[in-house]
Amino acid sequence: MLLGFLLTFGFMFVEAIGGILSGSLALVADAGHMLTDSAALALAWAAFYFGRRRSDDRRTFGYMRFEILAGFVNAVALILLIVWIAYEAVTRLIAPEPVLPGPMLAIAVVGLLVNVGVFFMLRQGDRDHVNIRGALLHVLGDLLGSVAAIVAAIAIYFTGWTPIDPILSMLLSAIILKSAWTLLTNTLNILMEGTPGGIDPGKISETLQEEVAGLRAVEHVHVWSITSGQPLATMNFRLDEGAEPKHVQAAAKALLASRFGIDHSTIEIDFGGAPAVCPLDGTKRPGGDATAPAARSQADPDDHHGAAGRQAVPAA
Repeated sequence: MLLGFLLTFGFMFVEAIGGILSGSLALVADAGHMLTDSAALALAWAAFYFGRRRSDDRRTFGYMRFEILAGFVNAVALILLIVWIAYEAVTRLIAPEPVLPGPMLAIAVVGLLVNVGVFFMLRQGDRDHVNIRGALLHVLGDLLGSVAAIVAAIAIYFTGWTPIDPILSMLLSAIILKSAWTLLTNTLNILMEGTPGGIDPGKISETLQEEVAGLRAVEHVHVWSITSGQPLATMNFRLDEGAEPKHVQAAAKALLASRFGIDHSTIEIDFGGAPAVCPLDGTKRPGGDATAPAARSQADPDDHHGAAGRQAVPAA
């Protein structure tokens, strides 16, 4: 990844200078894209470096969320670049400028080779990881940009029709926008503690109640991701009379890991029998009582947040 950054960052200057001298918007846009690629690769490398650091008293979940922040920044930068390319392309269509196809073609071919090399280097990594996907999208956009610049250079050389340069730039932007938007929504979902894709909290409750012996009710299921591919969950259990808590807990954890890929779960056992009230759900007690959490923990023996008669069972 570090080698990919050095190659991309170095050739960015070549492409930017070549685009200005040749008058090609496609090359200038591709150089700007390579700048964001360089930032994407640098952020991804930093994310992996910091992500390996152990948790501490200040960051009990470690530094893995840094990777998601890097992916979010990559997506935002890519979308801003697309907006800029579209604006420049419209300007060029309204007032065409001369383009030198020879230098444009030579630089675009070299850029294509650099992007292909970086792309295959990144494919050797974990392609399911949000930052690898983000970096791959950036490099793929650059690769397509180089192809577009080559096509535009050849067309201008043989026909002299310069509007093809901004037209292909806009087409490239439209193709990249969909992938950039997907990356943005995925990283934003993680930052907002959203439920990971493919996991349904309702299905989790249903499956646990159907398949775990001694489990009477599953309440207040919260599922989120600390980083890409690492979901966590908390939930509240009410047991059948006579059920052994440690056996129910062990069976539930095994099922969560094997069926839903949730290796880290915190399960709270409610021994009071009545449904607990979770402040995160935004619900009120029967009769419309919106008693504050502190008051409920003292007055309500069924409050599952710190009240007596509960047992929190953290992940092993």
